[in-house]
Amino acid sequence: MTVKPFTLYLSGPMTRLADYNHPMFHRVAELLRDAGFTVINPAENPAPADPTWENWMRIAIVQVVQADGLAMLDGWRDSRGARLEERVASSLSMPCRHWAKWLFINERVVAA
Repeated sequence: MTVKPFTLYLSGPMTRLADYNHPMFHRVAELLRDAGFTVINPAENPAPADPTWENWMRIAIVQVVQADGLAMLDGWRDSRGARLEERVASSLSMPCRHWAKWLFINERVVAA
């Protein structure tokens, strides 16, 4: 029997940050993928036709509900979008943890 990898959505600040914080999103996505997770990285999304904050968030919310949990990047509490993503996920009883805690959890599960 094949087990479906656990899918994580990366949630964190982008607006008003250099390169929209994409280097951090990409680095964390790489670490989580190397640990065996499937990762939905919003920094990999193509821009919507009308790239307003609201339209970016419409894409993000669809992706959040497709995930099994959220991996939170540093500074997520300072991000209006990340706080919205966390509220949606928490309302759906999805686990939301700092990204590094997912690595620790996965190491314990793999070692067991």
